[in-house]
Amino acid sequence: MIISTAWKDKRYAVLGLARSGRATVEALLASGAEVMAWDSREEARAEFADRVELVDPVEADLSGFAGVVVSPGVPLNTHPIKPHADSFGVPVIGDIELFAQARTELPPHKVVGITGTNGKSTTTALVHHILKTAGVPTTMGGNIGLPILEQEPLPEGGVYVLELSSYQIDLTYSLDCDIAVLLNITPDHLDRYDGDFEAYILSKARLFDMQSADSSAIVGGNVEVHSRISDLFEAGVISHRARSGFSEPDAKSLEQYLPASLSGSHNADNATKAMLACELLGVSERTILKAFASFRGLPHRMERVAEISGVAYVNDSKGTNTAASAPALAAFDNIHWILGGLAKEPKKGESLLGECEAELGHVKAAYTIGQAGPDFATLLEGRVPVEQCETLDHAVTRAASHAVSGDTVLLSPACASFDQYRDFEARGEHFRELVEGLK
Repeated sequence: MIISTAWKDKRYAVLGLARSGRATVEALLASGAEVMAWDSREEARAEFADRVELVDPVEADLSGFAGVVVSPGVPLNTHPIKPHADSFGVPVIGDIELFAQARTELPPHKVVGITGTNGKSTTTALVHHILKTAGVPTTMGGNIGLPILEQEPLPEGGVYVLELSSYQIDLTYSLDCDIAVLLNITPDHLDRYDGDFEAYILSKARLFDMQSADSSAIVGGNVEVHSRISDLFEAGVISHRARSGFSEPDAKSLEQYLPASLSGSHNADNATKAMLACELLGVSERTILKAFASFRGLPHRMERVAEISGVAYVNDSKGTNTAASAPALAAFDNIHWILGGLAKEPKKGESLLGECEAELGHVKAAYTIGQAGPDFATLLEGRVPVEQCETLDHAVTRAASHAVSGDTVLLSPACASFDQYRDFEARGEHFRELVEGLK
């Protein structure tokens, strides 16, 4: 656990007691802080009975509090906690900001911060894997699902690799990443930014604004986004204090070194950013290429679940928007595509299929599920054979019945899961179970 004397004898409110919230409460208590905590779920509150003051901070007098630590899932643009805390002059922060405050007491180390709309988890895990292969002490945390305050402090020379969503960056004010990586930006989560794509871009770009003079910035994305970020640097809206002195490897040339877990041009792009970040940390190219070969990938992200009678079954449940699913479609041929769920609102003038539209040539047949299933079926009708299956179990059964050796059954829904599942992990686990049942 990461603790800090900076929090000792101070008062904090913690709103949201899921995994990162629980880790935050434990770290604050272990540091000698006084904690008020709240979660709408009674079972979550019960875990801290008699250890903290269980009061909703929205209804509390926050005079004298050092901060309100909120879950990244709390929408700052609509939730009352932000104006309430502001009225007391109390900052609303996240657990990443607490980590930033604790850094001065940790053994000398470096931090790699990785953000982007898509590819964050894969790139974070890949950087972590390369560093482990190189014998560098490392841990990862943040949006990847591992609360950073829950991790053990690294010894001197260690590297903390953080996956950072825009929500986490919005709650962070002093995280000085030695290397900050922006992979890409596509319209997503715009409900949190009142539909303003520019505000979303600025949120991501703040990761660079917190860097100090000796840091390095790696900026990816399409030409339009790269140009927009450069404009922000030029105008001084974002303080671009440093650029790396390394030439970025050509993604195409790297593909020959990448395992099946890193299939597709999007993963080649992720690998180039990971390679550059690790070179900046002193890892040799030889070690990086060796690490690529042994990387097994992440669950629910282009995860090859099984091969049955020559048919590959791939779990890409983490494809929760069209920008994330399009690269998965591009990575295979003869695809039996399972898609649908809770669709993200398309950009004005764009089809619900978004970037997947350009990859339909790889699709042999489609099987729609969930709330958006009928809409996707209508759009696909006449372009590829399509069946409205409503549920995942029906879709897997139908896809398996049509697929032949050399085909790929791909779950890459291009949608959120919340209409039928708790989260994308639960959806991916169900897919795995259904495929196991085919054996």
